[in-house]
Amino acid sequence: MATLSAEPLILAGDGWADYGLVDSGHGRKLERYGAYRFIRPEPQAMWTPRQAQWDAHGEFVPGSDEDGGGRWQFGKPVPRDGWPLAWNEVAFTAQCTPFRHLGFFPDMAPVWDWMRTMLAGVADAETLNLFGYTGVGTLALSAHGRVTHVDASKKSVAQARENAALSGMADRPVRWLVDDAAKFAAREVRREKRYDGIILDPPKFGRGPDGEVWRLEEHLPGLLADCRRLVDAESRFLFLTVYAVRMSSLALAGLMAELFAELPGTIEHGDLAVREDAMPDGTGRLLPTAIFARWSNPR
Repeated sequence: MATLSAEPLILAGDGWADYGLVDSGHGRKLERYGAYRFIRPEPQAMWTPRQAQWDAHGEFVPGSDEDGGGRWQFGKPVPRDGWPLAWNEVAFTAQCTPFRHLGFFPDMAPVWDWMRTMLAGVADAETLNLFGYTGVGTLALSAHGRVTHVDASKKSVAQARENAALSGMADRPVRWLVDDAAKFAAREVRREKRYDGIILDPPKFGRGPDGEVWRLEEHLPGLLADCRRLVDAESRFLFLTVYAVRMSSLALAGLMAELFAELPGTIEHGDLAVREDAMPDGTGRLLPTAIFARWSNPR
């Protein structure tokens, strides 16, 4: 049976050529996205910034509603249609979206690396990316075989396809689907499908393409149960991330341990974090961004 690791992990990512966390503090963070710098809200940055002044091209100013809203304010010119960035061989377009994001989640970089490691040695792997957004993780997985990419947003899936073309990966074996993730997973169970790996990054609240309502605390157990039915003792991993909820990673791991009890492998949990670019003394603080739980089955 799968073994639950009680001690939490920190899965921390460092910056790379096209991205870095420059500084953080007083509820905000300063990041570099290629040639541009932006300030965004970050409630978990409760410490004092290391730099006295932040020079940025733009800042996202949140609205009064803690669940969303707000707008970008720009002090310097920024390409409104986006600009190209890359992570390893995956190219994509960064853009200041109305949802404060910039078209990808940089804290997922160590997860992309980990999934690739888990699939090493698997011939023609079959993987599933639920809530796939703009497809950076999908394109990273596509080096190992066929990927099914599912997102309820037609705009996000269109951007994912554009990112595939930008990366020179338009001919990779990827199914790009605009669909409700929970309904799709349930249909795959009825079809008796299986996958070598699954990644899911559900929102706190969302709507499917036909108006389906998603509430994390209410619907996650059922979705995770269906995902469990889509893997078997030969599968390699399932990775779950959760953002912006008052929940412990141990709760996610407990749910996963119950569902994966009959499979071999290990269940781990903890925090995703991004490390600040190093200061002159060589140190860089860790900024937590999300919680995760993962099942791994290296063979």
